[in-house]
Amino acid sequence: MSHGGEQGRALRLMVVDDHPMWRDAVGRDLDEAGFEVVATADGVQSATARAAATLPDVVLMDMHLPDGSGARATAQVLAVSPGSRVLVLSASSERDDVLEAVKAGACGYLVKSASAQELIDAVRRTASGQAVFTAGLAALVLGEYRRMSSDVPAGTSPRAELTERETEVLRLVAKGLSARQIGTRLGLSHRTVENHVQSALRKLHLANRVELTRYVIEQGLDQGLDQEPSRGPESRA
Repeated sequence: MSHGGEQGRALRLMVVDDHPMWRDAVGRDLDEAGFEVVATADGVQSATARAAATLPDVVLMDMHLPDGSGARATAQVLAVSPGSRVLVLSASSERDDVLEAVKAGACGYLVKSASAQELIDAVRRTASGQAVFTAGLAALVLGEYRRMSSDVPAGTSPRAELTERETEVLRLVAKGLSARQIGTRLGLSHRTVENHVQSALRKLHLANRVELTRYVIEQGLDQGLDQEPSRGPESRA
């Protein structure tokens, strides 16, 4: 089964890793899943050049490369291919690595112990604009956003006119839940959840769910984030 991008075409991927056997194995798994691996690279410079040439939809990025960090590579790849989304796939789950990757523009961070199916699902979710993190790492990023925004006075930036339902959905996006998980909690279809997310992105002039998470924290909308939301009927959407 193919995983389509725009107009039903297969998603175009680039794999960046300096270990040939690992790079080839990941590429093979992705090809077999119906994605199109349009490029591979083994370092910062080669990743930048090949991203500029191929403009992949999703880049799978290792964090430790021979000529620099995955964070540096992420920033350079996004500079030459701004339409790409970067999903880090690394053996490291160190706090500094995770935060540096996100600050450089990565949409998610998956450790290499993930199964092939988890990787395939993460690529699909990354391509759709979701922030994807290995369990535990989402909380780490959320905590850092809280720390960074703790000195920002409340009300220093205008808050868009979000509906009550949009705000409820954004709180769960910030918690790292997928559209289907949010739908299950709120009694909505995953398509309705996606509609709320896209509406909020437009209203807030934000690009993706990582920026939405930052907005939630900066605006103090994360209060009560860990509480189980009430399930509501579809008609409340």
